[in-house]
Amino acid sequence: MHGGRAFFITFVAMRRPILLLISVLACVVAAHARYITLTDSLVGSAIYPGTVHTFSVTVPDAYDGSHPAALYLGLDGILCNAPEVIDSLSATGAIPVTIGVYLQPGIVRADDGRVLRYNRSNEFDATDDRFATFLASELLPAVSRITIPDGRPLRLSDDTADRMIFGLSSGGIAAFTAAWHRPDLFGKIYSGCGTFVPMRGGNDLQAIVRKHEPRPLRIYLQDGYTDSWNPLFGSWYEANRMLASALVFAGYDCGFDWAPGGHSIRRTSEIFPDVMTWMWRDRPSSLSAGTSANNYLAPLLDGAGRWQPAALPVPVPAPRARAVYPDSTIIVTRTAGSNCLTQYIVDRHGRPACGQPFYWLHTYGNSLLTVHDMTFDADGNLWVLTPAGIQICDHNGRVRGILSLPCALAPDAAIDLRDGLVIIISDGRAYTRRLNIAAPRPGHTPPSQGQA
Repeated sequence: MHGGRAFFITFVAMRRPILLLISVLACVVAAHARYITLTDSLVGSAIYPGTVHTFSVTVPDAYDGSHPAALYLGLDGILCNAPEVIDSLSATGAIPVTIGVYLQPGIVRADDGRVLRYNRSNEFDATDDRFATFLASELLPAVSRITIPDGRPLRLSDDTADRMIFGLSSGGIAAFTAAWHRPDLFGKIYSGCGTFVPMRGGNDLQAIVRKHEPRPLRIYLQDGYTDSWNPLFGSWYEANRMLASALVFAGYDCGFDWAPGGHSIRRTSEIFPDVMTWMWRDRPSSLSAGTSANNYLAPLLDGAGRWQPAALPVPVPAPRARAVYPDSTIIVTRTAGSNCLTQYIVDRHGRPACGQPFYWLHTYGNSLLTVHDMTFDADGNLWVLTPAGIQICDHNGRVRGILSLPCALAPDAAIDLRDGLVIIISDGRAYTRRLNIAAPRPGHTPPSQGQA
Protein backbone atom coordinates (compact mmCIF):
# COMPACT_ATOMS: atom_id res chain seq x y z
CA MET A 1 0.00 0.00 0.00
CA HIS A 2 1.06 3.55 -0.51
CA GLY A 3 0.25 6.17 2.06
CA GLY A 4 -2.81 8.28 2.25
CA ARG A 5 -4.32 11.00 4.17
CA ALA A 6 -7.31 11.43 6.29
CA PHE A 7 -8.29 14.09 8.72
CA PHE A 8 -11.79 14.39 10.05
CA ILE A 9 -13.79 16.95 11.76
CA THR A 10 -17.17 15.49 12.08
CA PHE A 11 -19.61 17.91 13.47
CA VAL A 12 -22.77 19.71 12.50
CA ALA A 13 -23.40 23.31 13.13
CA MET A 14 -26.01 25.82 12.08
CA ARG A 15 -26.03 29.50 11.85
CA ARG A 16 -29.13 31.08 13.31
CA PRO A 17 -29.77 33.76 15.94
CA ILE A 18 -30.20 30.85 18.34
CA LEU A 19 -28.59 27.47 17.87
CA LEU A 20 -30.38 24.53 19.34
CA LEU A 21 -27.92 22.02 20.72
CA ILE A 22 -29.40 18.79 21.98
CA SER A 23 -26.60 17.28 23.99
CA VAL A 24 -26.18 13.79 25.23
CA LEU A 25 -22.92 13.55 27.10
CA ALA A 26 -21.89 9.95 27.33
CA CYS A 27 -18.76 8.62 28.90
CA VAL A 28 -16.88 6.03 26.92
CA VAL A 29 -18.08 3.36 24.58
CA ALA A 30 -16.18 0.47 26.05
CA ALA A 31 -14.60 -0.19 29.40
CA HIS A 32 -11.09 -0.23 27.92
CA ALA A 33 -11.47 2.97 25.91
CA ARG A 34 -9.19 5.84 26.86
CA TYR A 35 -11.51 8.55 25.65
CA ILE A 36 -14.95 9.98 26.30
CA THR A 37 -17.66 10.44 23.69
CA LEU A 38 -19.94 13.47 23.50
CA THR A 39 -23.03 13.27 21.27
CA ASP A 40 -24.93 16.35 20.07
CA SER A 41 -27.30 17.64 17.42
CA LEU A 42 -27.42 21.03 15.74
CA VAL A 43 -30.52 22.65 14.32
CA GLY A 44 -30.87 25.91 12.42
CA SER A 45 -28.35 25.83 9.59
CA ALA A 46 -28.18 28.88 7.35
CA ILE A 47 -26.31 26.85 4.71
CA TYR A 48 -28.74 23.90 4.65
CA PRO A 49 -32.09 25.26 5.90
CA GLY A 50 -34.35 22.93 7.86
CA THR A 51 -31.72 20.28 8.47
CA VAL A 52 -30.82 18.50 11.68
CA HIS A 53 -27.27 17.16 11.90
CA THR A 54 -26.14 14.78 14.59
CA PHE A 55 -22.50 14.34 15.53
CA SER A 56 -20.26 12.87 18.15
CA VAL A 57 -16.93 14.04 19.53
CA THR A 58 -14.30 11.75 21.04
CA VAL A 59 -11.83 13.27 23.49
CA PRO A 60 -8.85 11.15 24.56
CA ASP A 61 -7.78 10.98 28.17
CA ALA A 62 -4.32 12.13 27.07
CA TYR A 63 -5.81 15.50 26.13
CA ASP A 64 -5.47 17.80 29.15
CA GLY A 65 -6.72 21.02 27.58
CA SER A 66 -3.45 22.91 28.02
CA HIS A 67 -2.42 22.51 24.37
CA PRO A 68 -4.55 22.33 21.22
CA ALA A 69 -5.21 18.83 19.92
CA ALA A 70 -5.08 17.62 16.35
CA LEU A 71 -8.44 17.25 14.62
CA TYR A 72 -9.91 14.31 12.74
CA LEU A 73 -13.24 14.91 10.99
CA GLY A 74 -15.08 11.80 9.90
CA LEU A 75 -18.10 11.98 7.61
CA ASP A 76 -21.09 9.62 7.92
CA GLY A 77 -20.32 9.19 11.61
CA ILE A 78 -17.82 6.72 13.02
CA LEU A 79 -16.30 4.52 10.32
CA CYS A 80 -13.13 2.40 10.10
CA ASN A 81 -13.14 1.90 13.90
CA ALA A 82 -11.59 5.37 13.92
CA PRO A 83 -11.78 6.23 17.66
CA GLU A 84 -10.00 3.03 18.68
CA VAL A 85 -7.40 3.31 15.90
CA ILE A 86 -6.70 6.95 16.74
CA ASP A 87 -6.47 6.07 20.44
CA SER A 88 -4.02 3.26 19.73
CA LEU A 89 -1.81 5.22 17.33
CA SER A 90 -1.64 8.29 19.56
CA ALA A 91 -0.64 6.08 22.50
CA THR A 92 2.40 4.90 20.53
CA GLY A 93 3.26 8.41 19.34
CA ALA A 94 2.62 7.56 15.68
CA ILE A 95 0.10 10.43 15.54
CA PRO A 96 -0.47 13.36 17.88
CA VAL A 97 -3.18 13.53 20.52
CA THR A 98 -6.29 13.84 18.38
CA ILE A 99 -9.89 14.84 18.99
CA GLY A 100 -12.33 13.12 16.65
CA VAL A 101 -15.49 14.72 15.29
CA TYR A 102 -17.94 12.39 13.53
CA LEU A 103 -20.68 14.01 11.47
CA GLN A 104 -23.87 12.60 10.03
CA PRO A 105 -25.37 14.32 6.96
CA GLY A 106 -28.43 16.48 7.44
CA ILE A 107 -32.03 15.30 7.49
CA VAL A 108 -35.20 17.37 7.15
CA ARG A 109 -38.21 16.01 9.01
CA ALA A 110 -41.92 16.79 9.09
CA ASP A 111 -43.59 17.79 12.35
CA ASP A 112 -44.64 14.18 12.88
CA GLY A 113 -41.04 12.97 12.54
CA ARG A 114 -41.24 11.62 8.98
CA VAL A 115 -38.13 12.23 6.88
CA LEU A 116 -38.99 14.63 4.07
CA ARG A 117 -35.47 15.08 2.72
CA TYR A 118 -32.24 13.17 2.99
CA ASN A 119 -29.61 15.83 2.38
CA ARG A 120 -26.55 13.59 2.06
CA SER A 121 -26.04 13.78 -1.70
CA ASN A 122 -26.80 17.50 -1.76
CA GLU A 123 -24.18 18.13 0.94
CA PHE A 124 -21.55 15.55 0.04
CA ASP A 125 -21.60 15.13 -3.76
CA ALA A 126 -21.73 18.80 -4.71
CA THR A 127 -18.45 20.37 -5.82
CA ASP A 128 -19.14 23.96 -4.75
CA ASP A 129 -18.01 25.46 -1.43
CA ARG A 130 -21.27 25.16 0.53
CA PHE A 131 -20.18 22.14 2.57
CA ALA A 132 -16.80 23.71 3.34
CA THR A 133 -18.59 26.89 4.39
CA PHE A 134 -20.92 24.87 6.60
CA LEU A 135 -17.96 23.26 8.36
CA ALA A 136 -16.11 26.55 8.72
CA SER A 137 -18.93 28.85 9.79
CA GLU A 138 -21.31 26.53 11.60
CA LEU A 139 -19.69 23.27 12.62
CA LEU A 140 -16.24 24.23 13.82
CA PRO A 141 -17.37 27.25 15.86
CA ALA A 142 -19.93 25.02 17.59
CA VAL A 143 -17.29 22.38 18.32
CA SER A 144 -15.00 25.01 19.80
CA ARG A 145 -17.72 26.06 22.24
CA ILE A 146 -17.98 22.59 23.76
CA THR A 147 -16.82 22.11 27.34
CA ILE A 148 -15.89 18.61 28.43
CA PRO A 149 -17.82 17.42 31.55
CA ASP A 150 -14.65 17.27 33.66
CA GLY A 151 -13.95 20.93 32.88
CA ARG A 152 -11.30 20.59 30.20
CA PRO A 153 -11.84 23.14 27.41
CA LEU A 154 -11.98 21.75 23.89
CA ARG A 155 -9.13 23.32 21.92
CA LEU A 156 -8.27 22.39 18.34
CA SER A 157 -5.03 23.16 16.53
CA ASP A 158 -5.17 25.84 13.84
CA ASP A 159 -2.26 24.23 11.96
CA THR A 160 -3.66 22.59 8.82
CA ALA A 161 -1.01 19.87 9.17
CA ASP A 162 -2.89 18.90 12.35
CA ARG A 163 -6.28 18.71 10.62
CA MET A 164 -7.52 15.72 8.68
CA ILE A 165 -10.84 14.91 7.03
CA PHE A 166 -12.07 11.48 5.90
CA GLY A 167 -15.04 10.16 3.99
CA LEU A 168 -16.28 7.09 2.14
CA SER A 169 -18.08 7.14 -1.22
CA SER A 170 -20.02 10.43 -1.31
CA GLY A 171 -18.24 11.27 1.92
CA GLY A 172 -14.97 10.75 0.05
CA ILE A 173 -15.64 13.47 -2.48
CA ALA A 174 -17.01 15.68 0.32
CA ALA A 175 -13.75 15.31 2.23
CA PHE A 176 -11.80 16.25 -0.89
CA THR A 177 -13.91 19.28 -1.85
CA ALA A 178 -14.05 20.60 1.72
CA ALA A 179 -10.25 20.68 1.90
CA TRP A 180 -9.92 21.81 -1.72
CA HIS A 181 -12.06 24.89 -1.12
CA ARG A 182 -10.68 25.53 2.36
CA PRO A 183 -7.06 24.37 2.59
CA ASP A 184 -6.80 26.77 5.51
CA LEU A 185 -9.10 24.40 7.46
CA PHE A 186 -7.89 20.93 6.46
CA GLY A 187 -4.49 19.89 5.18
CA LYS A 188 -4.94 16.12 5.04
CA ILE A 189 -7.56 14.09 3.15
CA TYR A 190 -8.40 10.40 3.07
CA SER A 191 -11.03 9.40 0.51
CA GLY A 192 -12.29 5.83 0.25
CA CYS A 193 -14.21 4.84 -2.91
CA GLY A 194 -14.75 8.54 -3.60
CA THR A 195 -17.69 9.53 -5.82
CA PHE A 196 -15.71 11.49 -8.42
CA VAL A 197 -18.25 10.60 -11.10
CA PRO A 198 -20.92 12.54 -13.09
CA MET A 199 -23.39 12.71 -10.21
CA ARG A 200 -23.11 16.37 -9.20
CA GLY A 201 -20.01 17.39 -11.13
CA GLY A 202 -17.39 15.25 -9.42
CA ASN A 203 -16.03 14.23 -12.82
CA ASP A 204 -14.90 17.83 -13.42
CA LEU A 205 -12.52 17.88 -10.47
CA GLN A 206 -9.67 16.08 -12.20
CA ALA A 207 -9.65 18.74 -14.92
CA ILE A 208 -9.65 21.57 -12.40
CA VAL A 209 -6.83 19.94 -10.39
CA ARG A 210 -4.65 19.81 -13.52
CA LYS A 211 -5.17 23.50 -14.27
CA HIS A 212 -5.20 24.95 -10.76
CA GLU A 213 -2.05 26.06 -9.01
CA PRO A 214 -1.21 23.43 -6.35
CA ARG A 215 -2.61 23.76 -2.85
CA PRO A 216 -0.80 22.67 0.36
CA LEU A 217 -2.66 19.36 0.74
CA ARG A 218 -1.68 15.75 1.49
CA ILE A 219 -4.11 13.31 -0.12
CA TYR A 220 -4.76 9.58 -0.04
CA LEU A 221 -7.20 7.86 -2.40
CA GLN A 222 -8.40 4.27 -2.02
CA ASP A 223 -10.67 2.30 -4.33
CA GLY A 224 -11.08 -1.26 -5.56
CA TYR A 225 -10.62 -1.92 -9.25
CA THR A 226 -14.03 -3.62 -9.50
CA ASP A 227 -15.83 -0.59 -8.05
CA SER A 228 -18.68 0.51 -10.28
CA TRP A 229 -21.37 1.05 -7.68
CA ASN A 230 -23.92 2.38 -10.15
CA PRO A 231 -22.96 2.18 -13.85
CA LEU A 232 -25.49 4.91 -14.58
CA PHE A 233 -22.93 7.35 -13.18
CA GLY A 234 -19.88 5.56 -14.58
CA SER A 235 -16.97 3.72 -13.01
CA TRP A 236 -15.91 4.84 -9.54
CA TYR A 237 -12.54 3.15 -10.00
CA GLU A 238 -11.79 4.85 -13.31
CA ALA A 239 -12.86 8.21 -11.88
CA ASN A 240 -10.57 7.74 -8.89
CA ARG A 241 -7.67 6.81 -11.16
CA MET A 242 -8.29 9.92 -13.28
CA LEU A 243 -8.18 12.12 -10.18
CA ALA A 244 -5.07 10.29 -8.98
CA SER A 245 -3.35 10.98 -12.29
CA ALA A 246 -4.28 14.65 -12.03
CA LEU A 247 -2.92 14.89 -8.49
CA VAL A 248 0.42 13.38 -9.50
CA PHE A 249 0.59 15.72 -12.51
CA ALA A 250 -0.15 18.72 -10.27
CA GLY A 251 2.62 17.82 -7.83
CA TYR A 252 0.63 16.77 -4.76
CA ASP A 253 1.96 14.70 -1.88
CA CYS A 254 -0.41 11.79 -2.43
CA GLY A 255 -0.79 8.06 -1.92
CA PHE A 256 -3.08 5.46 -3.46
CA ASP A 257 -4.38 1.95 -2.86
CA TRP A 258 -6.01 0.03 -5.74
CA ALA A 259 -6.40 -3.43 -4.18
CA PRO A 260 -9.09 -5.86 -5.37
CA GLY A 261 -12.58 -5.00 -4.21
CA GLY A 262 -15.74 -3.10 -5.01
CA HIS A 263 -17.71 -0.29 -3.43
CA SER A 264 -17.06 -1.32 0.14
CA ILE A 265 -15.61 -0.05 3.39
CA ARG A 266 -13.69 -3.28 3.93
CA ARG A 267 -10.41 -2.25 2.30
CA THR A 268 -10.82 1.36 3.42
CA SER A 269 -10.95 0.17 7.03
CA GLU A 270 -8.21 -2.43 6.58
CA ILE A 271 -5.59 0.13 5.59
CA PHE A 272 -6.89 2.91 7.85
CA PRO A 273 -4.11 2.55 10.50
CA ASP A 274 -1.42 2.60 7.81
CA VAL A 275 -2.98 5.62 6.12
CA MET A 276 -3.08 7.49 9.41
CA THR A 277 0.57 6.68 10.07
CA TRP A 278 1.46 7.84 6.53
CA MET A 279 -0.41 11.09 7.05
CA TRP A 280 1.63 11.91 10.16
CA ARG A 281 4.91 10.38 9.00
CA ASP A 282 6.90 13.62 9.21
CA ARG A 283 5.23 15.39 12.10
CA PRO A 284 5.55 18.11 13.19
CA SER A 285 6.45 19.34 9.71
CA SER A 286 4.09 21.77 7.99
CA LEU A 287 2.48 21.15 4.61
CA SER A 288 3.57 22.92 1.45
CA ALA A 289 2.28 23.09 -2.10
CA GLY A 290 4.07 21.01 -4.72
CA THR A 291 5.21 21.93 -8.22
CA SER A 292 2.78 21.30 -11.06
CA ALA A 293 3.82 19.81 -14.39
CA ASN A 294 1.39 22.23 -16.08
CA ASN A 295 3.58 23.82 -18.76
CA TYR A 296 1.65 27.08 -18.57
CA LEU A 297 1.63 27.43 -14.79
CA ALA A 298 5.25 26.39 -14.24
CA PRO A 299 6.90 29.46 -15.84
CA LEU A 300 4.18 31.77 -14.55
CA LEU A 301 4.74 30.67 -10.94
CA ASP A 302 8.55 30.57 -11.18
CA GLY A 303 9.67 32.78 -8.30
CA ALA A 304 6.07 33.75 -7.53
CA GLY A 305 5.16 35.24 -4.19
CA ARG A 306 2.04 34.99 -2.09
CA TRP A 307 -0.85 37.40 -2.07
CA GLN A 308 -0.12 40.44 0.10
CA PRO A 309 -2.35 43.31 1.25
CA ALA A 310 -1.28 46.51 -0.48
CA ALA A 311 -2.14 50.16 -0.82
CA LEU A 312 -4.76 50.96 -3.41
CA PRO A 313 -3.12 51.66 -6.77
CA VAL A 314 -3.57 55.01 -8.49
CA PRO A 315 -5.66 55.09 -10.54
CA VAL A 316 -7.91 52.42 -9.03
CA PRO A 317 -9.00 50.01 -11.79
CA ALA A 318 -12.72 49.45 -12.27
CA PRO A 319 -14.36 46.22 -13.53
CA ARG A 320 -14.59 46.04 -17.30
CA ALA A 321 -17.54 44.82 -19.32
CA ARG A 322 -15.16 43.84 -22.08
CA ALA A 323 -11.47 43.17 -22.73
CA VAL A 324 -9.57 44.50 -25.74
CA TYR A 325 -6.61 42.67 -27.29
CA PRO A 326 -3.32 44.60 -27.03
CA ASP A 327 -3.38 45.55 -30.74
CA SER A 328 -7.18 46.21 -30.65
CA THR A 329 -7.99 43.47 -33.21
CA ILE A 330 -10.14 41.41 -30.78
CA ILE A 331 -12.84 42.29 -28.26
CA VAL A 332 -14.17 39.91 -25.61
CA THR A 333 -17.48 40.39 -23.79
CA ARG A 334 -19.58 38.49 -21.30
CA THR A 335 -22.22 36.15 -22.71
CA ALA A 336 -25.62 36.43 -21.05
CA GLY A 337 -26.78 33.19 -19.42
CA SER A 338 -23.56 31.33 -20.27
CA ASN A 339 -20.23 30.35 -18.71
CA CYS A 340 -18.54 31.19 -22.02
CA LEU A 341 -17.22 34.57 -23.12
CA THR A 342 -17.93 35.90 -26.60
CA GLN A 343 -15.04 36.91 -28.86
CA TYR A 344 -15.44 39.45 -31.68
CA ILE A 345 -13.02 40.26 -34.46
CA VAL A 346 -12.71 44.00 -35.10
CA ASP A 347 -13.32 44.65 -38.82
CA ARG A 348 -11.62 47.26 -40.99
CA HIS A 349 -14.27 49.82 -40.00
CA GLY A 350 -13.49 49.30 -36.30
CA ARG A 351 -16.73 47.45 -35.66
CA PRO A 352 -17.12 44.12 -33.75
CA ALA A 353 -17.83 41.23 -36.16
CA CYS A 354 -17.87 37.43 -36.31
CA GLY A 355 -18.95 37.03 -32.67
CA GLN A 356 -18.76 33.51 -31.22
CA PRO A 357 -19.00 32.00 -27.71
CA PHE A 358 -15.27 31.35 -27.54
CA TYR A 359 -13.70 31.32 -24.07
CA TRP A 360 -14.93 28.31 -22.04
CA LEU A 361 -14.66 28.82 -18.26
CA HIS A 362 -14.75 26.41 -15.33
CA THR A 363 -17.32 26.58 -12.55
CA TYR A 364 -18.27 24.55 -9.48
CA GLY A 365 -21.67 23.15 -8.62
CA ASN A 366 -23.38 23.65 -11.99
CA SER A 367 -23.67 27.37 -11.25
CA LEU A 368 -23.78 30.32 -13.60
CA LEU A 369 -20.37 31.90 -13.28
CA THR A 370 -19.94 35.52 -12.28
CA VAL A 371 -17.29 37.24 -14.40
CA HIS A 372 -16.06 40.20 -12.37
CA ASP A 373 -13.39 41.51 -14.70
CA MET A 374 -11.04 40.47 -17.51
CA THR A 375 -7.91 41.68 -19.24
CA PHE A 376 -5.24 40.47 -21.65
CA ASP A 377 -1.55 40.06 -20.83
CA ALA A 378 1.33 40.87 -23.18
CA ASP A 379 1.22 37.35 -24.65
CA GLY A 380 -2.45 37.66 -25.62
CA ASN A 381 -3.73 35.33 -22.91
CA LEU A 382 -7.04 36.37 -21.34
CA TRP A 383 -7.14 36.70 -17.54
CA VAL A 384 -10.68 36.33 -16.18
CA LEU A 385 -11.50 37.17 -12.56
CA THR A 386 -14.17 34.74 -11.27
CA PRO A 387 -15.21 33.24 -7.91
CA ALA A 388 -13.65 29.95 -9.13
CA GLY A 389 -10.26 31.68 -9.34
CA ILE A 390 -8.33 33.72 -11.87
CA GLN A 391 -8.84 31.69 -15.04
CA ILE A 392 -6.22 32.22 -17.71
CA CYS A 393 -7.23 31.34 -21.29
CA ASP A 394 -5.00 30.83 -24.32
CA HIS A 395 -5.58 32.29 -27.80
CA ASN A 396 -7.98 29.45 -28.62
CA GLY A 397 -10.29 30.08 -25.67
CA ARG A 398 -9.16 27.23 -23.39
CA VAL A 399 -8.40 27.66 -19.70
CA ARG A 400 -4.72 26.73 -19.22
CA GLY A 401 -4.21 27.85 -15.63
CA ILE A 402 -6.25 28.79 -12.56
CA LEU A 403 -4.84 30.91 -9.74
CA SER A 404 -6.17 31.08 -6.19
CA LEU A 405 -7.85 34.25 -4.99
CA PRO A 406 -6.65 36.40 -2.08
CA CYS A 407 -10.20 36.98 -0.79
CA ALA A 408 -13.89 36.54 -1.51
CA LEU A 409 -14.82 38.79 -4.41
CA ALA A 410 -17.12 41.76 -3.95
CA PRO A 411 -19.34 42.87 -6.86
CA ASP A 412 -16.84 45.64 -7.71
CA ALA A 413 -13.80 43.32 -7.85
CA ALA A 414 -11.26 44.13 -10.56
CA ILE A 415 -7.93 42.78 -11.82
CA ASP A 416 -4.93 44.71 -13.13
CA LEU A 417 -1.69 43.37 -14.61
CA ARG A 418 1.69 45.06 -14.29
CA ASP A 419 5.08 43.74 -15.31
CA GLY A 420 5.83 41.03 -12.74
CA LEU A 421 2.74 41.83 -10.69
CA VAL A 422 -0.98 41.08 -10.56
CA ILE A 423 -3.33 43.29 -8.54
CA ILE A 424 -6.79 42.42 -7.25
CA ILE A 425 -9.13 45.15 -5.99
CA SER A 426 -12.18 44.09 -3.99
CA ASP A 427 -14.41 45.97 -1.56
CA GLY A 428 -11.98 48.88 -1.34
CA ARG A 429 -8.97 46.65 -0.56
CA ALA A 430 -5.99 45.83 -2.75
CA TYR A 431 -3.91 42.65 -2.91
CA THR A 432 -0.77 42.10 -4.96
CA ARG A 433 1.21 39.04 -5.98
CA ARG A 434 4.52 38.69 -7.78
CA LEU A 435 4.18 36.58 -10.93
CA ASN A 436 6.29 36.02 -14.00
CA ILE A 437 4.03 38.03 -16.33
CA ALA A 438 4.23 41.06 -18.59
CA ALA A 439 1.55 43.73 -18.81
CA PRO A 440 -0.12 44.35 -22.19
CA ARG A 441 1.40 47.05 -24.35
CA PRO A 442 -1.06 49.03 -26.49
CA GLY A 443 -0.48 48.46 -30.19
CA HIS A 444 1.66 45.36 -29.64
CA THR A 445 0.62 42.18 -31.50
CA PRO A 446 1.39 39.03 -29.45
CA PRO A 447 2.93 36.09 -31.35
CA SER A 448 0.28 33.65 -32.60
CA GLN A 449 -0.16 30.42 -30.66
CA GLY A 450 -1.50 28.63 -33.74
CA GLN A 451 -4.50 26.33 -33.70
CA ALA A 452 -2.83 23.87 -31.28
